[in-house]
Amino acid sequence: MSTGAEDMVARARARLERVTPEQAAAVQSRGGLIVDIRPHANRIAEGEIPGAVVVERIVLEWRLDPNGDHRLPSLTADTPVVIVCNEGYASSLAAADGLRLGLRRVTDLVGGFRAWKAAGLPVVAGGTPAVP
Repeated sequence: MSTGAEDMVARARARLERVTPEQAAAVQSRGGLIVDIRPHANRIAEGEIPGAVVVERIVLEWRLDPNGDHRLPSLTADTPVVIVCNEGYASSLAAADGLRLGLRRVTDLVGGFRAWKAAGLPVVAGGTPAVP
């Protein structure tokens, strides 16, 4: 029996304590990571969150594996991580993957980047290269 995308998102979200844009900004101000998984075209068109780490979705699990050789520098199982996509759907799936990898403090941003921008939080011009 197959599972639909909406069911997958609902199951992922049931495992997360999702954050608002203001809460995500607070996590970042306390040293947590905001990880932007949006495609380059979206980041160019809409901008980026200052200080966010850009990670292509295709390598996200390798960069978020706290025990892996290819993890983000200084990432540990206890690093607070907020994953951001356009509207908060793909990021829910990605955050659930982070939990499965052993990240204890990973979540995603309710409403995604567009909610961040609508909340009037800082945005800079897009196009930052992704972490290789």
